[in-house]
Amino acid sequence: MHVLKPWSGIVPFILLIGLLAAVEPAASAPPPRLSVSPNVNVSRMAGNQAETTIAVNPTNPNNIAVASNVQFGAKLFKAYSTDGGRSWTTDLIADGDNLGVACCDPSMAFDEFGNLFLTYLDSKAHLVMMALSTDGGANFSFLGSIRSLSKSADEHPPGSKTKAPVDQPTVTTGAGTVWVDWKVFNGSHTSIEASGARVSGLGQVGAFSAPQRAPGSAEGNFGDVAIGPKGQVMVVYQDNIPTEGPSNIWVNVDPDGLGPQGFGSQIAVGTTNVGGFDFIPPQSRRSVDAETGLAWDRSGGQRTGRVYLLYTDELPDESNDTDNFVRFSNDDGHSWSTPVRVNDDAGHNSQFNPRIALDQTSGNVAVSWHDSRNDLGTGGPGDTNGVPNDDAQFFATASVDGGLSFLPNVQVSEGTSNAIAAANGVQYGDYTGLTFHAGRFYPSWADNSNSTGDNPDGALSKFDVYTARISLS
Repeated sequence: MHVLKPWSGIVPFILLIGLLAAVEPAASAPPPRLSVSPNVNVSRMAGNQAETTIAVNPTNPNNIAVASNVQFGAKLFKAYSTDGGRSWTTDLIADGDNLGVACCDPSMAFDEFGNLFLTYLDSKAHLVMMALSTDGGANFSFLGSIRSLSKSADEHPPGSKTKAPVDQPTVTTGAGTVWVDWKVFNGSHTSIEASGARVSGLGQVGAFSAPQRAPGSAEGNFGDVAIGPKGQVMVVYQDNIPTEGPSNIWVNVDPDGLGPQGFGSQIAVGTTNVGGFDFIPPQSRRSVDAETGLAWDRSGGQRTGRVYLLYTDELPDESNDTDNFVRFSNDDGHSWSTPVRVNDDAGHNSQFNPRIALDQTSGNVAVSWHDSRNDLGTGGPGDTNGVPNDDAQFFATASVDGGLSFLPNVQVSEGTSNAIAAANGVQYGDYTGLTFHAGRFYPSWADNSNSTGDNPDGALSKFDVYTARISLS
């Protein structure tokens, strides 16, 4: 007699089901999407706060820090969060404390050790100042001035909006280094300059190098700096600063960073119709620039080594139809891809003051900006006064395919702001803030909508610093 063993008759059936499952098409993964958390008013201060910077701590992603200008200068606004941006501890710094007295132009960056670097201009705008926090932004120590100039040596060319010898420093970190770049106006030495230092651990920061000039950059300003995976350094800037454009966009690369080579000759990237002082309705008094920005992939993923370049263009010229574009390079800036438009609106209103950030855990890229697409002058949530294209909201997007395309834009701000109502000198300012880590990015921007109900000056008055968490799933 043939005796069946337990399960023996079922095994062929299971195998058949497995074969059928193998030939069935796999369920497609849901497309990436962006979700925006509620807005948070970080500053909640009387008066204007604008030109803001934000950074997230990769050693503790719940730790975020923010800084901004304060109207009438002589101080900076600073805040830090330890709960992912839901609540903030705020303070005024560089107001005669151990950091000196600040003028403006703060920039922040965390590094892989948890060091938080802060750069800014001193009150007379003669010094590029550097400070360090090793406790997530709660306290700062003064590292010193990176660049010092005598005002008597300055020729004050038209490209110096403050008539000061130095302008708009930016700090960035990566590959065990920290770098700062800035614009110097000083006669025959006028140029984009940068300085770097080695970092070996929390609080372990070496001496900054002597300032390095970027050859050919005398006419440049309003740029950025980025560090590549091998420690190489790139600066970007636009020329033709005193006008409404067109401008050329240039980069210079230091192939060995803190090594002996220094920056090479400038490389032409392309052109933009947005000059250094391009007046558009939503920023009609301060004007905007192309706000060129960089982000270099050091993630270790398939696009490691790709560097992204963000800028604003205006097509056609003087149409006020400004849009934001991204290009990328896989060969350290020697050649660049064709521009990809970031904002997906179908109208002709203004997008401006963009910022780019890269998630070094994934290689994905985020972009955020002020956006007037919903201000048609016909009332509604994007219009405060019946005038088209003079109000702004805040928008963002991300790319998960290396800058070839961008996800559908999301409105980040819950309210609508108006720069004329702020009655300050810089309006929204020259720049906004953005930081990206582990699938979440946080922009920071000037907002006077009072959508959160806690602006001491009320709605459509002075700017406060806002932020929100945007998750990429």
